Amino acid sequence: MVFGQIVIGPPGSGKTTYCNGFQQFLGLIGRKTAVINLDPANDWLPYECAVNIAELVRLEDVMNQYNLGPNGGLIYCMDYLMMNIDWLKNKLKPLEKDHYFLFDFPGQVELFTLHSNAKKVIDEMTTKWDYRLAAVHLVDAHLCSDPGKFISASLLSLNTMMHLELPHVNVLSKIDLISCETSAAYNLEFYTDLQDLSYLVDHLDQNPRMAKYRKLTEGLCELVGDYSLVSFTTLNIQDKESVADLMKRVDKCNGYIFSGIEGNMREFSKIAAGPLNWDYYRNAAVQEKYMDDS
Repeated sequence: MVFGQIVIGPPGSGKTTYCNGFQQFLGLIGRKTAVINLDPANDWLPYECAVNIAELVRLEDVMNQYNLGPNGGLIYCMDYLMMNIDWLKNKLKPLEKDHYFLFDFPGQVELFTLHSNAKKVIDEMTTKWDYRLAAVHLVDAHLCSDPGKFISASLLSLNTMMHLELPHVNVLSKIDLISCETSAAYNLEFYTDLQDLSYLVDHLDQNPRMAKYRKLTEGLCELVGDYSLVSFTTLNIQDKESVADLMKRVDKCNGYIFSGIEGNMREFSKIAAGPLNWDYYRNAAVQEKYMDDS
């Protein structure tokens, strides 16, 4: 059985850094990991790339050949990947037996909210190939300091969850670069638990341009709250405990913790409802790695 993550998020949210950090972390705890770059615009790959979409199609070539902009070019590339999905399957097949997959997707949010091309690729993997995948949606934590942008990010997260229909973990990345207690309207728990977003509307009234759309903003906040699906966890990619905590959540989300376990439904339910109490970061190799970095 193949397990993995669909790593998505707006440009600049840290997807490539995430894949690089988690590839190193998982290697230290003894889990073979293959990172698959499915971003045809990504020319800088700090991680060891097992499969690179650039071997199939490149955004720059598409833009030049068809006179398309970046957005249209990325949509074309995803369509082209779907049309050549056997190419991806053949690349992944030798790795399926003993590797955990990290799929590094493009940052164009339309691919995961409006268009069906990327979803078709993911559906192919989850339904026909029987991959157990969880979506990890990264959002830059600095958005907590801007009420309007955070409301937009919350709505985007909800839209993505509804569109992809996958087990989902929303992440405030780069949490080490911002102090929500000092630069945001509320403490960090307000943003991770996604308590009543309407509290942020009053802060938007300080901007005359935003105050004009108060009723619309209130409606959007109410929409996110009515679904009660969106919450966030935090990530500092440089901190071993932060990385381990997120890894535990994703492993529970995509079912990795159940792999190899045989038992009745009561035992499975006990694990599913239990705390995330296994300590990846206690692994000696992980301790040595992070001690060296510090």
